[in-house]
Parts: sequence; C-alpha cells; structure tokens
Amino acid sequence: MQRTLSTYLFVSKKLTREFLTQVRGAGFAAVEIFGTRSHFDYLNKDEVRSIRQALSDNQMQLTSLHAPTSRDLSVNREGGSPLSVTEVERVRRIEAMDELKRVIDVAEDLAFPRLILHMGGSRETADPRKRDAAFSTLEHLTLHARHAGVTICLENTTSEMGETAYLRAFVDETRLTGLRINFDIGHAHLTAGPEPERVAKSLEPVRDLVASAHIHDNHGEKDEHLPPYDGTIDWPAALKLLREAPNGVLPLTLELKEKTGLEAPTFAEQLAAAAKSLDRLEQNGT
Repeated sequence: MQRTLSTYLFVSKKLTREFLTQVRGAGFAAVEIFGTRSHFDYLNKDEVRSIRQALSDNQMQLTSLHAPTSRDLSVNREGGSPLSVTEVERVRRIEAMDELKRVIDVAEDLAFPRLILHMGGSRETADPRKRDAAFSTLEHLTLHARHAGVTICLENTTSEMGETAYLRAFVDETRLTGLRINFDIGHAHLTAGPEPERVAKSLEPVRDLVASAHIHDNHGEKDEHLPPYDGTIDWPAALKLLREAPNGVLPLTLELKEKTGLEAPTFAEQLAAAAKSLDRLEQNGT
C-alpha cells in the first residue's frame, strides 16, 4: 500500500519544502495537494515549480490535486465565497469554470493524474437547474482536463448532489464518460441506513467508476476526518469492498482534519498519528 497523505492535514499553513520533507520523513511516499490558494497558490508559476522540485528532491509523487472549494485566499475556507460547478448564475458559473481550468493547468509544470472535485457545497440540493449548470461546466472541464492528461474524479459528499446514486445518474444521463469517482469512505459512513451497511450501500452505484479513494474515520454523525480506527468504520470490511472493485488496486489517500489551538498536537505528532493509523491498517491485512 503506497502511503499517500492529503495536505488537508495542514491546509491552514503554506505548503513548503519543509512541510513536504517532514511528510516524507514520516513515511509517506506521495501526497494529494489541497488546492486552496492560501495553502498552494496554483496561479503562481514559481511556487508551482518550487513544489515540483521539492517533491522530486524528496522522491515523492503527486497523486492528485483537490480542487478548491472557495474563491477566496482566506485560510478559513468555510467563510469564503463558494467555488462550485453548480452555479446557476451564468457569470459566476463561467468564473468558477475558468478558475478550475487554471487549477488543471498546473499540470503544465507539475504533472498530476487526477483532479478531485466536489459536486457543489456540503448542503447542495438536487435542483434541476444546478444539475444543468454542472453539466455545462463539466462538459468543458472534462475536455480541458483530457488535453492536460488529467482525469476529473467527482467525490461523494453528504449533500443531495454528492450522493453516489445521484452521481451515477448524472454520469449516465449526461454521457460525460470521462468522469470518474473518488470514493470517500468517511463521507459514505455518514449516509442513511444501518451503520455496518453504509459504505457498501454507498459504493454499489459507482463501483465501476471508482478511480481513487479517500480514507478517514468518524462516528457516523459528523465529518470528523479522524485517523482510521478512531471512529466506528469497519475498516477490514470497507477496504475489502474497494479491493473487489472492478478497476483493480485503487490509490488510497489518507485525508485527516488539521487540529489547531493552544492544546493541539504538534504537526510532527499529527503526522506520527497518521502514520500509526496506516500501520494498523496494514497489520490487519488491508
């Protein structure tokens, strides 16, 4: 199992060579970069090339970029103006599409195979107008991404438009065959139904479209982004489902939430906890 860490773990800080060196030292051979500009300014060519060199020097891979969810430079992404492919207003939709094209264009200087993208915000309702907006935006983005050698992977979330059944229907009805799914086990564990069955039920509609996965834990009530085994997900069962997916061995990215505050663990301690959680996954044969 290749150890891949999402830089979401330190998204409030600037992504630097020093942080990547620490991540490598903790045993991670690859990263997914979270594309909020206060963390990673994808519009700054010098910064992009600096990160490319830092990854090369540390012998690390960039497995994916996570698309920004905000238009703003603020560290507090939740307080920013949303950046969404489901914008009904044409001007804002075009602005969002153009910004996401700029994210994809990072591949010119820093190659990456997948762009992880949410279908709107965390409370996105299944409005037909938003669906049409998403189709219009993604029709352009998938073509742009194909020319850059990037696959767009829609991620299942807890919103109506982020449910896997909705994503399956969207791909089938729009015939956007270039789209794939990034299956988020933590989000799947927050869907309705008996807890042991949630991940399996969520995965089933999109099994053949899954190209990658996010792994993190929770207690089935809120999106905590905990290390595996710190919540209530049945990890051997969940990862067995992924191993049996039609597309073979999937890239798995550990996506943990940053702990901040005066009493929060240090970054080194959070990295150590992340690595320890993967030790346990491997020891249990996953």
